Amino acid sequence: MGMPRGGWVKPVTDRSLSDLVSVGVLTRVFPADVVDTVIAEAGRTEQRSRALPARVMAYFSIGMALHSEGSYEDVFAALTDGLSWTAGWSQSWSPPTKSAIFQARSRLGYEPIRDLFARVARPLAGQDTPGSWLAGRRLVAIDGTCLDLADTPGNEEFFGRPASSRGERSAFPQARLVALAECGTHALFDATIAGCAVSEIVMARELLDRLTPGMLALADRGFYGFDLWKQAADTGADLLWRVKSTVRPRHVETLPDGSWLARITKTSGSGRATTTPSTVRVIDYTIDDGRDNPEQYRLLTTILDPEQADATDLATAYSQRWEIENTFDELKSHQRGPRAVLRSKSPELVQQEIWGHLCCHYAIRTLMLDAATQSGHDPDRVSFVAALRITRRSLSHSAFPPS
Repeated sequence: MGMPRGGWVKPVTDRSLSDLVSVGVLTRVFPADVVDTVIAEAGRTEQRSRALPARVMAYFSIGMALHSEGSYEDVFAALTDGLSWTAGWSQSWSPPTKSAIFQARSRLGYEPIRDLFARVARPLAGQDTPGSWLAGRRLVAIDGTCLDLADTPGNEEFFGRPASSRGERSAFPQARLVALAECGTHALFDATIAGCAVSEIVMARELLDRLTPGMLALADRGFYGFDLWKQAADTGADLLWRVKSTVRPRHVETLPDGSWLARITKTSGSGRATTTPSTVRVIDYTIDDGRDNPEQYRLLTTILDPEQADATDLATAYSQRWEIENTFDELKSHQRGPRAVLRSKSPELVQQEIWGHLCCHYAIRTLMLDAATQSGHDPDRVSFVAALRITRRSLSHSAFPPS
């Protein structure tokens, strides 16, 4: 990739993105040696030389997310199009059948793809990435969504089917996904998957330990509870969570910017009497969008000093929480195709497919940040749809050596 000339601003277009991905976005973000390591650690290394080695199937499970409408054979053709190594396997090599691909997916399982995501995914923003920081803290958000699954008895039994509004069965079984995302880049850097009957709060407990000092974690009012707040705060990260209007912290002191210090206590469960209250700062504000009943917001934060971040800064930062909803929209609508149901018929392969989608989304977001950084743009403003199109096109330039 050539270096831009001094003073030349590279436009964010399809061309600049494809310049970046021509080396193969999947192999760049998920290098072959890392793929081999997670396969070995999961005990899925092939005992004998197969036509479809585990490494190829790991890339295949990510490639499925790029070509969600394509058949297995279409996805495989896109991954291997024009590659010299396909001919190098043997003179009589022919593309694998749907059945062979299905069997190879089953042998791989989901654990290596889950572990690959865990190994590679991390927040991406640099110090200069717009929309990524407040008061020197990295903005991240936690949220959940549900994904429609193929309507099979195995998927229904494992993941469950949500109740429908009028008593009849909902159309599809669903998996619940709860994830941590970096607001400024839309990069999902941790996630957990469960059946649709498992609550977001239970799933959030698994994720909160990935928060670190130097982060400011945003969450919607559905997540607040004293225990979850305490678990998140104990990581050393700062918090900025919306709470329901029924949460009434005990007033301690009003601050110059109109926010106020308060104490929150455990109000249910065992150990209420012996649990030490926590001091928080409360920001109350209203968003009036011209409708009859303006929406009231109450935020709690661990940033107690208005000198570090005043109430207006924090209310503005909270609006970044919507970015994780936009991120889920990218994952569900653009990447998977509108109204698309995940194709996998068994719980094991559903999980492989979801982790493949998460890896794919992370690879595209990495690419988009690179493109935006090179051109001085905000990564939020680079088109995800354009990036997806180019990544699809560029897969045929990638090298997936079979050995």
